[in-house]
Amino acid sequence: MKPLNLKEVTSYVNANVVKFHEARLRSLDSLDLRKIIMKKNPYLFKAKNIEIAGDFVKEILEAFLSSSEEKSFGDFLEGLAIFVAKRTSGGHKSSTSGIDLEFDNKSNHYLVSVKSGPNWGNSSQQDKQEQNFTRAINVSKQSPHGKNVEAVLGICYGRTKTSRVRNYLKVVGQSFWYFVSEDRNLYTEIIRPLGHKAKEYNKGFHSEKAKLINVLTREFTDEFCTKGVIDWKKVVELNSSNM
Repeated sequence: MKPLNLKEVTSYVNANVVKFHEARLRSLDSLDLRKIIMKKNPYLFKAKNIEIAGDFVKEILEAFLSSSEEKSFGDFLEGLAIFVAKRTSGGHKSSTSGIDLEFDNKSNHYLVSVKSGPNWGNSSQQDKQEQNFTRAINVSKQSPHGKNVEAVLGICYGRTKTSRVRNYLKVVGQSFWYFVSEDRNLYTEIIRPLGHKAKEYNKGFHSEKAKLINVLTREFTDEFCTKGVIDWKKVVELNSSNM
């Protein structure tokens, strides 16, 4: 592999983390109360004994945004891994279903599926990933590159020993970033530029989120409260009644 230029990595992170923040801000514009209620578990919030409309709105909004941000930031990390592999080994985004990255190193051709964290997918999704790897391996073996084909599940953060699972190699955290760069310190180096303009963007984001909470609280009080009390029957009917 070619040595990684950390200045290029910093420039990439600076540019693309700004896109992440901008996407967070834009996501607030597309939200409405009924959409959020229909996406989250009303029984959970009732079990937490939430009685104040503003608290309910804030909690379901935070839960909704958290899952959305995890997906968006996972896409960012996938892009970063592809960028690093491109710089070190000529890697590229794969066109094969279920595979994110392909690159060669020494005598191996790697087929990589990138996940942001260790707690990904249920058993059906893991079965599907195994099928995707099997299909991709078979196709790759027919190509003329003449290299040993290895499937890799790359997980961007976490602390687990590298192991063989099913038909692929599972590489996590520091080991994953070393795998695409051969730089043992990359996993800590990439944290440095992530704060680029974070304070500035977070200030704007939290300001807009506060406005949205106030607007949605008023809507929630009008539609789902009776004499100042949350009508949980109405909430559950919106979320779970037959279509």
